Amino acid sequence: MLRYVLNEADVATVRFGISPLCELGLSLRAIRDPSRFPLQLPWLRRTEASRADLDLDALFALIDDRLWTPDFLNPRPASPLTRLEDEFEVLADTPPDEFLRDLVAVHGRVPEVFAGPPRLAVRRIVRALRELWSATFEPYWPRMRAVLEADVTYRGRQIAQGGLSVMLNGISSTVDYADGVVSVRLKDPNDRVQRIDGHGLTLVPTMFTRRGSAPVGDGPPLIMYPARGQGALWEAERVANPAALAAILGETRASLLSALGDPASSTELGVRFGVTASAVNQHLRALRDAGLLISTRYGHSVLYLRSELGTALLEARAG
Repeated sequence: MLRYVLNEADVATVRFGISPLCELGLSLRAIRDPSRFPLQLPWLRRTEASRADLDLDALFALIDDRLWTPDFLNPRPASPLTRLEDEFEVLADTPPDEFLRDLVAVHGRVPEVFAGPPRLAVRRIVRALRELWSATFEPYWPRMRAVLEADVTYRGRQIAQGGLSVMLNGISSTVDYADGVVSVRLKDPNDRVQRIDGHGLTLVPTMFTRRGSAPVGDGPPLIMYPARGQGALWEAERVANPAALAAILGETRASLLSALGDPASSTELGVRFGVTASAVNQHLRALRDAGLLISTRYGHSVLYLRSELGTALLEARAG
């Protein structure tokens, strides 16, 4: 059990972040043991051929049988829109003692593939991760990022509507919050207590964990948790629509209105419904102009959500 202790001032420091490097490192879990990540099997199938030419010796040495990864692969995001290149620069400058310590914390030793000067090993890891990104992430990252951004927006709505406690108790079945303490049930047999003391607690949604997880060591307070909406990421979706509403709006717009009880981007919706992004944007703008949707900008993305009028119309036609 890991317990993060928040004082009254720390409650205001809880924030969200998206880390491409964290997502890249955690993806090794799915590559190592696909059976534990059924929602990502379509991604694994699509990228199987391109993974054959990667430096798998180095990549698999970054993860153990428990699917733990060293803390230098799980940086605390500096912002909700952290750039991968910035994270690679920090990784490349990892101090040798920190690099070795993080590997030993996971494996109990330094894997043989990383024997020798730590700087050379770090250089090899950065190169291997860059190749992994180009082969398996870069073509799909806009879709993935849209899911992560939508999750953050959803959690923000939870805080606004129900408070911090409701949000924290909902991110994972292994995360609980009560009386200023965030408890994370881990597979680590050791109990740890870490006071936030103004350092801030960062919550990172990811598609490559099935439960709440945290750094192996005593780094900055960080919880990684499973993002919502992963199941609809890779397969086209068809939503059952009230026939009368579909007759008024058309099947695609009625489907979009039905699906947008939770925020989503046009990129994500295009994948889910098997419609081009340009076509989705036309439908979304029409629904928004009619007052049935609202939109909010998150970084470079625009997220759409059903308005009160849209919800009333949907419920009226379904009744």
